[in-house]
Amino acid sequence: MGSEINRDYPDGILYLICILKGATIFHADLARAIKRDAFLDFMGISSYGREKSSSGQVQVTKDLDISIEGAHVLIVEDIVDSGVTLTYLTRVLTQRNPKSLAIAALLDKPDRRLRPVDVKYVGFSIPDEFVVGYGLDYAQRYRNLPEVCVLEDDPVGIQST
Repeated sequence: MGSEINRDYPDGILYLICILKGATIFHADLARAIKRDAFLDFMGISSYGREKSSSGQVQVTKDLDISIEGAHVLIVEDIVDSGVTLTYLTRVLTQRNPKSLAIAALLDKPDRRLRPVDVKYVGFSIPDEFVVGYGLDYAQRYRNLPEVCVLEDDPVGIQST
């Protein structure tokens, strides 16, 4: 994915916007794979709370520290699910006049889509299962697992995928 981004953005200012907290590990790995100059910033967006499905209510919990006007912006997300959060976020960021705006996601669950979302870079498409690890969580737990795992009905039981 880093090679594709290098090719697609050969020049100009590039911001990699990490969506907290789930995308932090992927964001760090992706940033290291990009061989051109890139700036890093973070946004907090929430629509899950302590549930396994989106509440449909989106809120910004941390905004950017920089202006993205005139810059190439790549939203770095852990997982694209219903599309509700990213539809909201792309609308908010488009109003800030970036030169371009695209999405890079580690995981995509196309079967769960409620709103259309154009994800330019996808690591893996996965079935409709709740996953944790590699930054993804359930009620703030399991982010530190080194791999992506399926969360079983029993919150302490996980299966590596």
